[in-house]
Amino acid sequence: MPLRTTVRLDENLLANAKEQAAKENRTLTSMIEEGLRLAMERPKRQARRKKVTLPVSRQGGGVMPGVDLANSAELMDLLEGRR
Repeated sequence: MPLRTTVRLDENLLANAKEQAAKENRTLTSMIEEGLRLAMERPKRQARRKKVTLPVSRQGGGVMPGVDLANSAELMDLLEGRR
């Protein structure tokens, strides 16, 4: 037996849903029911992947003299040979 309930919807979403329902000659209730069914049938998100530890280089050297890694414009100039 159908029950009545109150839901709060974004007014633009509600207006669009009413318009779509009218175009499809169906009720707003049927649109909401279909949306809920689809949302509940959708596979649940996969569990988080196992954390991966990336290797760290022990090589010395570092950044070239005068290179500021915090300055992206300067890095692009250097990479593109403008400096």
